Amino acid sequence: MEHWLSSSAASGVHFETTQWSLVSRAGADGEENRSVFESLYRCYSHPVYAFLRRRGYNRYEAQDLTQDFFLHLLQKDIIDRADPLRGKFRTFLLTALGFFLLHVNERARAEKRGGDATMVVIDNETAETLYQLIDPGLTAEQIFDARWVSTLLQATIERLKTEMESTGKRELFDNIRCFLIENPKSSYTEAAQRTGLTVAALKTTIHRLRVRYRDLLRAEIARTVVSPADFDDEVRALRASLQSGGLQG
Repeated sequence: MEHWLSSSAASGVHFETTQWSLVSRAGADGEENRSVFESLYRCYSHPVYAFLRRRGYNRYEAQDLTQDFFLHLLQKDIIDRADPLRGKFRTFLLTALGFFLLHVNERARAEKRGGDATMVVIDNETAETLYQLIDPGLTAEQIFDARWVSTLLQATIERLKTEMESTGKRELFDNIRCFLIENPKSSYTEAAQRTGLTVAALKTTIHRLRVRYRDLLRAEIARTVVSPADFDDEVRALRASLQSGGLQG
């Protein structure tokens, strides 16, 4: 998937700082607070889990600590340190995780606040399966970046699928989504037969889908930064993560 990050030009990208906006709202009480952090948890629990596994925690410890970490972010002092002017959300999250681990043995598990902050439990089987596919030679930080890239790619696929489904083209998407990756297992002829399109029409559809995928991926990256310079830097970092071989699954 490296070619999707081949261009670091930030022109035309809108910096809505969505993830920073979520963090800034995290001090709210009640349903909004829980909704904000469940959203962040769903998005970024797998990079955190993989980081913890490489740090030496077993799968069950990593699962508990992943949930504890996101609940830890509810604390006001953490929110106050979440300054979007500092740049990349990925960097903020990794730094916050490092501080969390420094004091994890000092922190009472009562921080979970009982039933007041129910979180969506991570799919441990999926998280562990993905972790086992990662290059064993990578550091915890490199693994975090690799899973971060995977998270962005998956979020992009889901947004594209939703768009296609909203126009009644979910079946078409399912038949041609394999062409979004570098080595599809299906030929154009086979895909054309499945979809009822001519080969020429199929190629045109796939080209348009790839363009839209690229645009959506760039939008996903833009949600985690605040400026064109940060966007370019993040693209280079994520591309380097792909080149390192961290993503095998």
